[in-house]
Amino acid sequence: MATASPASAMPVTGAEQPRPQVSCTSAKTGLATQLGKDIKAVVEDAALKGRVSVALYDRTTGTRCAFNADQQYDSASAVKVIVLGTLLRQAQDEHRDLTASERTLATNMITTSDNDATTTLWKQLGLARISGFLHLAGMEHTSPDPDGYWGLTQINASDQLRLMALLTSANSVLDDGHRACALDLLNRVIPSQRWGVPAGAPSDATVHVKNGWLQRTGGGWRVHSVGAFTGQGHDYGLVVLSADNTDMPASVAVIENIARKVHTDLNGSVSGPRKAQRRQALPSTSDGSLVPDGNR
Repeated sequence: MATASPASAMPVTGAEQPRPQVSCTSAKTGLATQLGKDIKAVVEDAALKGRVSVALYDRTTGTRCAFNADQQYDSASAVKVIVLGTLLRQAQDEHRDLTASERTLATNMITTSDNDATTTLWKQLGLARISGFLHLAGMEHTSPDPDGYWGLTQINASDQLRLMALLTSANSVLDDGHRACALDLLNRVIPSQRWGVPAGAPSDATVHVKNGWLQRTGGGWRVHSVGAFTGQGHDYGLVVLSADNTDMPASVAVIENIARKVHTDLNGSVSGPRKAQRRQALPSTSDGSLVPDGNR
């Protein structure tokens, strides 16, 4: 198995902290080296402001990459995939499909990032059930906010990638039918919210994505993009989380620069890039995920 890991950090002295490194492995010759080089070029750009984390798997080539993947972030609306997973697990435990009401709420929560629908489901499910799903999914470093602000759930790129992997392969947490429901909703996110990791995806891939964007009084923007790419021989997931940037467009640009390099390295020009679409305006305000669940 080929590996690529940039030169180790300088020795730590005093308060000096080791610099995060891009780590990639792959069963495909040369791929780990190329991915490591390309991701490193973006995350170590001197112009980059704030923090960024990256996590990637590709089952087709046996590839995995990580950069700063264990660092914690406020989830913003990226948490909505966790809420969906919890809801589907509850239905599975009860040997049923989603009710008409649950399906409507889940559809609105994922495809348009509706906050009222999310709050309703968060309250309906309850913290114990949500925490139980996180445990079943192996997302041990994801912590819901104890005061009920679901957008302040603490997440990292490693756990978010684990969730994408769970949704795209057979497992004991969610059966095939409930996984298919989740992937269908993530594939139907409205065009204005399909920025981020889909940038540069191959034209024949089915794209599943959920983004989050939250501006906080201190520390600037939290902007995240979580996605999976399936069909026609594609089987990979990509997560890019960011925080502390001064504006949203700059954060999205970093995420999309990483995504384009990853898609190119994994796919080359075999499938061709996804047809360029006119970029709709990015949201100018936060995603509203600082709404409490009402049970404080």
